[in-house]
Amino acid sequence: MMASSYNAKEEDRHQPGATGHVGSGTMTNKMPDNTAFKQQRLPAWQPILTAGTVLPAFFVIGLLFIPIGVGLFVTSNNIKEFEIDYTGVDMSSPCYSCSQSYSWNNTKSCTCSVPFSLDQPFESNVFMYYGLSNFYQNHRRYVKSRDDSQLNGDKTSLQSPSKECEPYRSSDKPIAPCGAIANSLFNDTLELYYIDPNGSRTAIPLVKKGIAWWTDKHVKFRNPSGNNNLTVVFQGTSKPVNWRKPVFELDPSDSDNNGFINEDFIVWMRTAALPTFRKLYRIIQKKPNNMTPTLPRGEYILEVTYNYPVRSFDGRKRMILSAISWMGGKNPFLGIAYITVGSVCFCLGLVLLSIHYRYGKRNSADISS
Repeated sequence: MMASSYNAKEEDRHQPGATGHVGSGTMTNKMPDNTAFKQQRLPAWQPILTAGTVLPAFFVIGLLFIPIGVGLFVTSNNIKEFEIDYTGVDMSSPCYSCSQSYSWNNTKSCTCSVPFSLDQPFESNVFMYYGLSNFYQNHRRYVKSRDDSQLNGDKTSLQSPSKECEPYRSSDKPIAPCGAIANSLFNDTLELYYIDPNGSRTAIPLVKKGIAWWTDKHVKFRNPSGNNNLTVVFQGTSKPVNWRKPVFELDPSDSDNNGFINEDFIVWMRTAALPTFRKLYRIIQKKPNNMTPTLPRGEYILEVTYNYPVRSFDGRKRMILSAISWMGGKNPFLGIAYITVGSVCFCLGLVLLSIHYRYGKRNSADISS
């Protein structure tokens, strides 16, 4: 290692603001003050990279990251997950007729039933997601098309939304919530049924609260204050163009899940970074002190109220059932990243070690001679 320092005793000799005389005029000296800071004479430390310091660092990183990555990858692969596509692209799909005939302008819903079977039971809480493909929520104009002040309950923004929401800012009245993100809200309804051995159907209870981030639910999204009746609060506004009902009717049976604080709406408004994504839809909770699996193996039916058309952008829709572990849901990316970084560092360490072994002594002899 090498350290360097400087002596700045002369800095006091310089008088800031000194002037020089040129002819009869006076010119102000614009040179920075002669201080250690302004003249860059502060003590500096610069490490010297040697084989004795670099090679151990590469090997340590490799030996640490590789087992961590293997552990993360194995843990991710052990998480149970089931996925079913219900887009209805194939003619044999139960949702084919809905996918071909449905559009945003339809006034009636189209329903379809998708049967499937689980080969392995889900023992603990099960998280139910909906997934979309080829949907670019990360587009710059799409991401900006919202009014956070309006979503936070600001009454001025409620009646005069941000211009970022164009062309979904107003129709005959101001739109609430405004913007392209809110206008494209996912509105399929998914219901799950278990087929008993005797052929009867048992509805699986789906919990719709607790699916949004706490900070989103209690900080970023708020209904306008002043009246508990949301019909009165949102009077003078209109619903988004592609919505069938106004925002104050998203969940009229639960005032804590209605309006801007509706959790399905909040989850959708957190835009995804990639065009293929999933968002939490419901939670299937395991009953306490119950030894039976949350979802036993057997036959199931997914009842879909097909409201969300995806043909216009060649998209796909799917339903995902997933358990979780200490590292969250199933995602092998983190484990693969750790293994890749660790392997690269370890290989670089071997390459540099071989180079040092072959040429290190020769360079030292040349320098000493």
